Amino acid sequence: MKNKLVTIMVIILVSITLVGVLAVVAITKFNGNGEKKDPSIEEIVKSSVDIPEITTNLGSGDFIKMSFTIQTDSTSAKKELEQRTFQVKNIIITELSDMKPEALKGKAGKIKFEEQLKTKVNALMKEGHIVQVYITSSILQ
Repeated sequence: MKNKLVTIMVIILVSITLVGVLAVVAITKFNGNGEKKDPSIEEIVKSSVDIPEITTNLGSGDFIKMSFTIQTDSTSAKKELEQRTFQVKNIIITELSDMKPEALKGKAGKIKFEEQLKTKVNALMKEGHIVQVYITSSILQ
């Protein structure tokens, strides 16, 4: 008789706990507390840094002119990136110096290069991180 009573109490306690957890999850989901809001265009512009046009040789001897806009996750990260512009230019030039023109042709090549830059520049950052690298102009000759 006692074992049945203990078993029933445990089942009731587990059921109440499960209902409570489900209620917390449902409230959090419907209130949007767990969702990350996409930044507005104004916020993106405020946290972005323009890298002026860079002209350099590729590994094949061809040359390329490119400019970039780099989006950070905060204004403090933007300030740091503005101070590190010379390091970013160095990364861009050294990365391009090993590339062949075929690697930068087409959408896939440009996206891959943007991701390479994002990874390398993020390694430099102490305040925040890089969200996205955008190629804003590109001329390959």
